[in-house]
Order: sequence, then structure tokens, then C-alpha cells
Amino acid sequence: MEETGKSNQVELKSLAELQQIISEKITGFCELNGDKEIFQPVNYIMQLGGKRLRPALCLMATNVFCDNIDGAVHPALAIEVFHNFSLMHDDIMDRAPIRRGLPTVHKKWNDNVAILSGDAMMIQSYQLLMKTNPEVFPDVMHVFNEVAIDVCEGQQLDMNFESRVSVSVAEYEEMIRLKTSVLLAGAMKIGAIIGGADSVAQKAMFDFGVELGMSFQLWDDYLDAFGDGKLTGKLVGGDILADKKTFLRLRCMELANEEEKKVLLANNSVNLNDPGSRVKSVVDLYSKLGVDEELKKEAERRHQKALSILNDLKVPVKRKMQLQLLAEQLLNRTN
Repeated sequence: MEETGKSNQVELKSLAELQQIISEKITGFCELNGDKEIFQPVNYIMQLGGKRLRPALCLMATNVFCDNIDGAVHPALAIEVFHNFSLMHDDIMDRAPIRRGLPTVHKKWNDNVAILSGDAMMIQSYQLLMKTNPEVFPDVMHVFNEVAIDVCEGQQLDMNFESRVSVSVAEYEEMIRLKTSVLLAGAMKIGAIIGGADSVAQKAMFDFGVELGMSFQLWDDYLDAFGDGKLTGKLVGGDILADKKTFLRLRCMELANEEEKKVLLANNSVNLNDPGSRVKSVVDLYSKLGVDEELKKEAERRHQKALSILNDLKVPVKRKMQLQLLAEQLLNRTN
């Protein structure tokens, strides 16, 4: 198969440059929203910051196949708006108090405001998507809709797990694939479509995104328990306090004896009135049983699989450099 990169003179933008483009577009998006009551929470969550990873990857995937990324800017912004819409609603369901170091929308306002503003964001994501080049719009819309449904299905599984006594690690990984990885992967496939990639390359971009997303989410699980809240912008041990069934908890339950299992259960916690002590006791157990190291190995395995997919992609090596750099940056990050 011949390499599908379109230009001999490579003009690749760095992650920082792509994030800057997205940040500027978000500023313009919020200015257009104005100060209407329904858009105040929208502007609030959109301006909280974050890595802007999904829209940046959409632009980066386009850049793998062509030098002009202008046609991917509005679809990339649509993906970021959709992502933040899903976070706004997830935070309500999870009763999360903090997002990127600041109060979540439902805490700053209330549940009803967060629901309505989230609904408006969903509509806005489609308005932005409609600015896609008409020639590729049907394919882009198809991918976007499939991914959006998968995200909802993943969130449903996440909620179902809360009431289930037993959940396997494999089931958990399928849940995070749907809830987290496919949106990242879909962003990359959309970028590839806009960049003119063939169907084989489009699939490679999607598969790369899935594995990168899995590695990314597994590392997020690690940071929730072992990270620095000042760097992550989240409550340390938030998953533990919410009794979330993460890779760490599920694997720990498989390995723990009966006494150790009691430490993991909220109703048998060492001190329900002292969240810090509870988090420490669970984190100490994770370390004792070595599940933190198991998680690192699984994240690394996914990371290497992503790099293997990228290595096999039939485009000039130079055109893949930014994706390779990003993949390395995402593993072992501190936030």
C-alpha cells in the first residue's frame, strides 16, 4: 500500500499550537453565547480549562493527512462542547463537587440549571458540526452520532455498576472504552475523514484513539488515588469516597482477603466521618496488594498497542511525529 500523506513538505502543528487554536475558538464561542442565563453555566464549564485533548487530536489527525486543518476546526470544537456537556451531566449523576479545581455546575447553580444548560450544549455541538464541509459531512455526522450513543451507553454501565455487588475488570474496561475512549477515537476518525484519509487509515486512527484513550483513563484512575490534587484539580480519592468501581478497586477485591475487603466497603470503613483516613486506608491497601503496579502495566500495554497501530499506519513517519510525542506525554503524566 502506498503512503497516503498528501504533501512532501510537511507542515505539522504542535499540540500547544493546536490547543491554542481551540482555546481561541472557545473564547469566541463563549462571546457569542453572551450572558443569557442558560449560557452562563455553559461558558463557565467551557472556560474551566482542561487539556482540550479531544479537539486537539481531531486537528492532529487531520494534520496527519493534509497540511490545511481549517476544515476540522468547527467539528473539533463540536467535540469539545459535547465532551463538556457529558461532563456536566455526569457530575450531576456522580454528585461530584469539584471539576478542574472549581465547583461543578450543579454545585455552583443547581441540578435543574445544569441539566438545561447541558441540553443546550448538546444542541450547540450539532450546530457547530453542521459547519463541516458538505462533501464529508454525512460521514462525520455518522461517526459523531455513533460515538455519542456509545458515551451514553458507557455512562449507563457506570451507573449500573454502582448497584452491582460484583463487576469484573473486563466489564470495567468495556465501560471506560465506551464512556471515554470512543469519543477520543471518534475525534481522531473525524479528523482523518476531513483530512482525506482512506477507510483503512480512518480505522487505524480510530483504533489508535481507543487504545490511547484506554491508557489515558486507566492513568486517570491511578491519579485519582495516588495523584496530587493541586495538579489534577480533583478531589484526591474521589473515586474511593464515591465507591466507584475502578480498575484499582475491582482488582483489589479479587486479591483481598475477607478482612482486607472490609476496608474497601463504605459501610465498614475505618472512619466514615474522616474521609482522609478512609482514602489513606484504601490507598495503602492498593499498594500492599500491588494493584497500582498492575494498573501501570495495563496502561503501558495499551500505550504500546496504540504506538504499534500508529507505526503500521501508511503515511510518512514525519507526519506521525506529533501523535507519537503526545502518546508519550499522556503516559506517566501528573494531571
